Amino acid sequence: MKLRKVTAASAAALVLALTATACGGDSDKDSSGSGSGDGKKITVGIKFDQPGIGQKTPQGYTGFDVDVAKYVAKELGYSEDQIEWKESKSADRETMLQRGDVDFIAASYSINDKRLAKVDFAGPYLLAHQDVLIRSDDDSIKSPADLNSKKLCSVTGSTSAQNIHDTLAPKAQLQNYPTYSACLSGLQNKAIDALTTDDSILAGYAAQDAFKGKFKLGGFKMTNENYGIGVKKGSDLKAKINTALEKMVSDGSWQKAVDANLGPAGYKNEPAPKIGDIKS
Repeated sequence: MKLRKVTAASAAALVLALTATACGGDSDKDSSGSGSGDGKKITVGIKFDQPGIGQKTPQGYTGFDVDVAKYVAKELGYSEDQIEWKESKSADRETMLQRGDVDFIAASYSINDKRLAKVDFAGPYLLAHQDVLIRSDDDSIKSPADLNSKKLCSVTGSTSAQNIHDTLAPKAQLQNYPTYSACLSGLQNKAIDALTTDDSILAGYAAQDAFKGKFKLGGFKMTNENYGIGVKKGSDLKAKINTALEKMVSDGSWQKAVDANLGPAGYKNEPAPKIGDIKS
């Protein structure tokens, strides 16, 4: 009889322990999307392969977007070691947000109407422009029209070079390379004359130690690219991130991040954009 009582008590204790485990066994990730910092982790999407913007290195994650994301996460209540980084390739960004794979994305993510139909954006936090990168000793390209008869490189699948060919320099000789790094090598050895994409991305590549002083930006500002932080449609994170971005600008952290990541390439940034001010 005594044995039965002990066994019953043990069973009751086991049930209570299992119940407590079930109640307290939620994911480390804060699934509420509230950004309150109550959860142990926040998941952030960035680029892994854009030097100066978002890059995964053996030492960790670096770049302007990474610095912005860290600042925002801190204002939401998360320390750096509570951030889970996920690679957000351009074609995957909306799907990742819609599925809840990430809480927000900071990945050279230009705000446009097509994307706004699927996700929400905080910001913008950077106004970039389509530009060209040329050799620092090349004085023959002073305007987009000077790209006529020049070999103009962009990455396969990008429309940047085609846009210049169609609207500004119809005689430009388009060259498609598989990566921006390949374009840079071609630019360095004079196989091509110019590389085109967003000026912020170009500055990030040119700021790498291997290329410092070898290239310069044209400064042509051929388009406006309003970088925003993507969140799931209807997420209350949008307002909280906007507040964090405003603080980052006002306390000087935003300009410090621009200078540290993009300044070595001679990048002359636009002033920090006002929240909600989308330049067409």
